[in-house]
Amino acid sequence: MSGNEHSSGKTVALNRKARFEYTIEEEFEAGIVLTGTEVKSLRAGKAAISDAYAAPKDGELWLINAHIEEYGHGNRFNHEARRPRKLLLHKKQIGKLVGRLKSKGVTLVPLSLYFNRRGLAKVKLGLAMGKKLYEKRDTIKKRDWQRDKARIMRNKNG
Repeated sequence: MSGNEHSSGKTVALNRKARFEYTIEEEFEAGIVLTGTEVKSLRAGKAAISDAYAAPKDGELWLINAHIEEYGHGNRFNHEARRPRKLLLHKKQIGKLVGRLKSKGVTLVPLSLYFNRRGLAKVKLGLAMGKKLYEKRDTIKKRDWQRDKARIMRNKNG
């Protein structure tokens, strides 16, 4: 998946670290409850989700530790940069995810934060299991080989 694959929406933040650190089993799209200054900050591309995760609380899912920079022209009603943000999913999806999160080693990580075609802020979540060190080494080896292969083919054809 590349930067703008969300049906002609605008990608605001990608979590590149997630696919290296975790094996993604399943992906979900969730809405996110934001304040006005957060939306303006996102439209300006001022967000980071590399240290974020989703956790259940009171039968709802919350995005924890996502950093949305304070809006520059915001006044006293400006938002807190790292506040927990409620995720919007169907009750059945939340139940399924909370059940899966109870298993050992399973976590819910945000993969990307973007605006869909209708202009709504969305988060792509991945149900993830942590990779072991040898799996990470294998990922690095495969990535390096793909890069070398592309370089060889480019030099051969050029």
